[in-house]
Amino acid sequence: MTNYTSVIKVTEYPPHLKHKTIFETYENLQPTESMLIVNDHDPIPLRFQLESMHEGKYDWDYIERGPTTFQVKITKLK
Repeated sequence: MTNYTSVIKVTEYPPHLKHKTIFETYENLQPTESMLIVNDHDPIPLRFQLESMHEGKYDWDYIERGPTTFQVKITKLK
């Protein structure tokens, strides 16, 4: 069982807070800590945004890939 610093169930947040909450949580991670994102669709746009802001500083691992639930483990590397 993997331990996560935070688990964010994205569908529980209003649209204007989704990415804000995810990025604030990511910023508060210490190197090697992970967070889990749970969503109802593949968060590809989030990955592109994270890559543009933190290239090479995180790992993105799918734990579950649909069809109705997507879980992504994001680990801060640096």
